[in-house]
Amino acid sequence: MLESVGSLAAGPWIYAVVALSVLLDVFLPVLPSGVLVITAGTAAAAGTGAVAGRVPHEVPDILALILSAATASVLGDLVAYRLAWRGGERLDRAIARSRRLTSAQERLGDALARGGGALVVLARFAPAGRSVVSFCAGAAHRRVRDFLPWSALAGLSWAAYSVALGYYGAQWLGATWLATGVSVAALFAAGGAAGYLMRRRPAS
Repeated sequence: MLESVGSLAAGPWIYAVVALSVLLDVFLPVLPSGVLVITAGTAAAAGTGAVAGRVPHEVPDILALILSAATASVLGDLVAYRLAWRGGERLDRAIARSRRLTSAQERLGDALARGGGALVVLARFAPAGRSVVSFCAGAAHRRVRDFLPWSALAGLSWAAYSVALGYYGAQWLGATWLATGVSVAALFAAGGAAGYLMRRRPAS
């Protein structure tokens, strides 16, 4: 598994693939961007620690992986935010028809108005939460200076967590498909916990 992952993630193109996947999954939440980031993190472990020297390939740099994933996450959030800002009445009506989106918009507005954005960070881990928050922030015309710092923190937290799962999973369990599966399960568990906390968060 170490050799196959190392060969797949060899070369600088892996950063572009990771960035593109993360950028687009705000519009297509079904994209496996988290799995891709974890797999790249697993490949990064091939060049360090106990597994160093066993794979004759270049391996991704951890910091470069985190930065590319985090930057793409923020850019995707901003694109969705701007599109929703300009969406006009049609988008407002679409949000008004969904109790879930209306509730999310209200909670997000309250959180940003109070100078707190933990909801934005939580949403980055929850399934499709990033899309809901980014579109709702734009549709509600929230100030970019209120939204952007929390989007950056959310993207950096998610990217660091995902890369760390792949990297340390390979270090502790070996670079096997089992280790990758455990790391992906941990990412999904964090998403489930984030979704639960978002639902439990009071609207006021």
